[in-house]
Amino acid sequence: MLEYFGLDTTAEGVYRLLLAHPAWGVAELAAELQVGPDAVRAALDALFELSLLRRSAERESHLRAVSPAVGLQSLLAQQQADLERRTQRIAAGQAAMAAMVADYADNQPARASADATQVVGMDAILREIEELSGAARVELLSIMPGVQSPQNVEAARSNNAALIARNVTIRTAMQESARNDRDTLAYAQSLTDAGAEVRAAPLLPPRMLVFDRATAIVPIDPANTRDGVLRLTGRGVVTSLVALFEQVWTSAVPLGASRARDREGATPQERELLKLLGHGHTDESAAKRLGVSERTCRRMMADMMERLGARSRFEAGLLAARAGWL
Repeated sequence: MLEYFGLDTTAEGVYRLLLAHPAWGVAELAAELQVGPDAVRAALDALFELSLLRRSAERESHLRAVSPAVGLQSLLAQQQADLERRTQRIAAGQAAMAAMVADYADNQPARASADATQVVGMDAILREIEELSGAARVELLSIMPGVQSPQNVEAARSNNAALIARNVTIRTAMQESARNDRDTLAYAQSLTDAGAEVRAAPLLPPRMLVFDRATAIVPIDPANTRDGVLRLTGRGVVTSLVALFEQVWTSAVPLGASRARDREGATPQERELLKLLGHGHTDESAAKRLGVSERTCRRMMADMMERLGARSRFEAGLLAARAGWL
């Protein structure tokens, strides 16, 4: 049960026995666990290192077990801090992308440079994408967060048909919530039927298109793609965007795959919701990041609390960590 905190079976056994029998020494612990004294001493060292054991104030050279309510809570806080650091590293690609886009974008209606060109207006954006699709010969990588508008779906369907006819590889990452929108799901199915690859992930970075790993299209403002896009051709920028796509692609699953819970008992979308709420997001902002309604977000949380037997969201976070959901 405590392997999540880095404890092996022997260390967990020693900890449980010392909680029940504070006066026991190495000999009694070894006899009860049927292991050698050296294994017990190694377990004691590991428990002391994790602050689950402390020196006894009453018996010199003895150790006392710290209450699980204190010791495990402290370990859980450390695990959550580690999770935060890992999440920040995973999100570094998104931050790099945002920084690069910000370097190129300004408040002018249009600006061009050797590596970036602003394209403003839906007609101009659609025309730009059509031209790039017509010129592509090898590959199209795309990230499509959220639900797609009928206009975007229709334009993408036409462009993708021409690409597939030329044997251009298409890989598209969509948000898990796309399963709940009939038109978006139908579009994804048509892509798959035509030979493209479509995967889904609970969270995605802003929308992007990368043609032949040479030209990328990203929104100037990810919150409102109608404000305009940037056409990027700088090698360093495009390479970074491709790396970000590959990172997303590796963690995503085929859109048609079952959303069954993993062996720990949580779906990827539920895991992401727990992380978002743990990082201080409200139901509203978490729902927006996941591409679902606020009502759906609350329903998911209520369902997890029921499965975990939690009476509060805080308790649900602790139980979810212990269950390996985080």
